[in-house]
Amino acid sequence: MFEFVDPEIGFTSSVIRDPKRFVGRSDLIQSCMNALNAREGVIAVYGKRGVGKSSLVRQVQQMANGNYDIAQKAGLAHLIPRHPRRYYTVYYACDSNINNTDELIRRLCNDTDPEDGLLRLVPDAGKELSEFSRSDEASAGLDLKLIKWGVKGSDSQKYSSVVPNDTIQSFRNFVSGSVDANNRMWSKRDGVLILLDEFDVIGTKFGMGSLIKSLTSPTVKFGVCGIGADIGALIKDHKSVARLIEQGAIHVRPMSGDETRQIFTTATELFRGKVSFAKKVVEQIVELSEGLPYFAQLIGKSSVQYGNEVGSNNIDEKIFGEVLGKIREGKSFPNLEEQYQLAIGRGKERAMLLTLLAEQQGEATLYNDEVGRVVLQRTRTTAQGLGIEYIDQLMPRLVEERYGPALIKGEQRGHYEFADPVFRAYVKLRKLD
Repeated sequence: MFEFVDPEIGFTSSVIRDPKRFVGRSDLIQSCMNALNAREGVIAVYGKRGVGKSSLVRQVQQMANGNYDIAQKAGLAHLIPRHPRRYYTVYYACDSNINNTDELIRRLCNDTDPEDGLLRLVPDAGKELSEFSRSDEASAGLDLKLIKWGVKGSDSQKYSSVVPNDTIQSFRNFVSGSVDANNRMWSKRDGVLILLDEFDVIGTKFGMGSLIKSLTSPTVKFGVCGIGADIGALIKDHKSVARLIEQGAIHVRPMSGDETRQIFTTATELFRGKVSFAKKVVEQIVELSEGLPYFAQLIGKSSVQYGNEVGSNNIDEKIFGEVLGKIREGKSFPNLEEQYQLAIGRGKERAMLLTLLAEQQGEATLYNDEVGRVVLQRTRTTAQGLGIEYIDQLMPRLVEERYGPALIKGEQRGHYEFADPVFRAYVKLRKLD
């Protein structure tokens, strides 16, 4: 009997924080465990879009807080240290409005997030923080203040000295004081772990490596995460922290087929058996998602949504065929469809060219970093056979920042790479109008 189910119970397009939802990656989990329990060092998580970097960082945060459920789930219980290092954790997702290191540090010093912010580590025995503010005179060298509810209104208590016109030193004061202050109030932890996600979007990162190196100690650890083919792409002055990153460099690649299948096994368990996927359907999704967990989750979620619409909890080949039809027509994933329309610019020839490039078979194996790279010359003959005569005139829109970009120029002439592997997988599915 059909029962309406919430697709989010089993699938999500958001970052995965719950270890119960997280699947596979046992080798990466082991690397994270080693990096966390090293007395000193920096954790650097890097890879392409859609491969699950942010979700892995959230699992690092869980383990840093002492929750090793993900390690046990991955079959690594025997590698959990008898006394694992525990941290107070700070997590911050960067955005493109942050132009440089100084602005990032200013954001961190003013982040009041109750679960992830640096300022939540302010000791406050017996009172609940209600508001954070910097007085008008703070720029003149007064201390940062925390406004609290008092018996007769609000009172204030100094936390940590703000050095006038020196955001970096203020940050140092915040970080260095947080561990000792909290250890006097709570069960003792070994240090503070500062996780910086989406680190690659910051305009100018130069200087961050030097700052991380100078602050890293047995009680202060950093973790950075972002898009990049190597550490150098993530931290511009990475030579400053090369030795510290040696044990903590974690390259996240596309999932194996077995790991992608686990997404659907896990989803079925989370749905408590109310939703099922035919084996052939799962195999199709494994192939179509190309090892990208984000895309596999999107397809799974869309399938359950459509099952609700037609009154079925069994996603068989017939239902999945209709789901695929909607995806091909651009009716399922609005963000990817918007990206697609922006790239092609209503041009049929450009849409055909983009599809040919997306379908180009490389010499690399599927789960290799070379996936995503395309060579324009290999497509010319086929494109001309389809009536696309002026390929070079169609390319600029595909590489311009304001239109995506869909492609990024490679070092060699005529070589390109899809900026987003998920978008490439979507283009391969999308039917030409």
